[in-house]
Formats: sequence, structure tokens, C-alpha cells
Amino acid sequence: MRVAFLSDLHGNIQALTAVKRFLGEHAVQRVVVVGDLVGYGASPGPVIDFVRREGWACSLGSSDLRVALDLGERASRRGVAEQVLNWTRQTLNAEQTEFLRGLPPSGRLGTPAGRVRYFHGAPHDPEGRVDLMGAEAELAALAGRLAARVVVVGGTHVPFVREVEETTFVDPGSVGLSLNHEPGADLALVDCGGTHPRVSLHKVPYDYASSAFDILAWDLPPVIADVIRSGRMA
Repeated sequence: MRVAFLSDLHGNIQALTAVKRFLGEHAVQRVVVVGDLVGYGASPGPVIDFVRREGWACSLGSSDLRVALDLGERASRRGVAEQVLNWTRQTLNAEQTEFLRGLPPSGRLGTPAGRVRYFHGAPHDPEGRVDLMGAEAELAALAGRLAARVVVVGGTHVPFVREVEETTFVDPGSVGLSLNHEPGADLALVDCGGTHPRVSLHKVPYDYASSAFDILAWDLPPVIADVIRSGRMA
């Protein structure tokens, strides 16, 4: 049983299309999106429609939450992020917005290797954060509360894997706005068919110049185009 975990699609349809081709070449049985379908990118509506057509399981991301619900402006979200979220609210149709509203904050899978739990940020808060580089005791306690063999968390835009006792923690990175100093779309494949889960992280090349062009064509902040082209935040 091979499960692909995608996170932080961020309205980047070019990256998502390339990832779909990659998945078709790697015998993936299930696909899970760990939040943030929208935000930053210039194609939020097409990304939502793509995910809906594929029937992929999704959890709610922090950008999804702020687009779907009127939570007011938060100091930490001012500037580039808030500008794009405001534009996204005006761009989506009612059906697309309703899809975001219906996303659950977390999800779980039963696999031969054990239970998999996934969420964006924190288990019950898409805007929260689990520090995967934090104290081992804290991560072990979280794994115990979740009763999970694999815990998948999104939101950092940087791929990461860590084993703590019997639990594997995974951040798939970002499909649409990778920040690991290399352009491309990040994802994680988790093989759950045996007694011990095996994780592989992948970087999928795509036409990031086209994604960057769309940012500029829609008069969105040019810094986003720079990040897409470089894989790093200036």
C-alpha cells in the first residue's frame, strides 16, 4: 500500500499537473492532500477543481481556512499573504469556497503498518504548529495521543522525515511553493504495506517559469514569482 502525501498546493496548477503525472508512474494507491490548496498561487479555482475531480482526501489548511471563513485580518498575515488571500476570496466561485468550508481539520488511514494521522499545522488547528525538530519526548507524547505509527504534518514548505520511537513523522514539503532552496514540487511517498512504514521524499520538476508568469499576469506580488523560481524566500 503506497500513499502519496501532498501539501501546500497554493494555487499552483502547473506544479499539481506535473505531480499527477509523477504519481501515475509510481504505483500510488491513495493520495492525500494535507491542506492549503489555495494562497500565494494564481490558479486557486483550477487547483480546487482538480483535487475534487481526482477525489483525493484533503484536510483543511490555514490558507484554506482564512479564505473560506471571514476571520478578519491577523497581524501575522498582513502583507503578501493577506493580499493574495483577499484576491483569492474574490476569485473563487461559491461552489469552490463551499468545498474549502467542508474540509475536515485532520484525517486518518488504517494501513498494514499501522494508523496514519494527517493534518495541517496541529491536530485540531490548521493555524497551529508541530515542531518536528522539537524535543523527542514531546513528539513521542503526541504520537501516543494520536495512537499513530505515521504522523504527516504540512505547513513548513520544507520536506522532512524523523523517526521517534515507533512513530515516523513526515512533512511532505510544498507542491506549489517549495522552500528547500530548489525549484520544483515536493511530495512524500509512504509505503505502508509491511510492518514498518518506509518514506521517500521527491522533488518533481515542472514549468515553474509559467507559474511565475501567471503570478505577474494577475498582478500578484512579484516576490512570490521569485520564490517559485528559486525555491527560497528572499
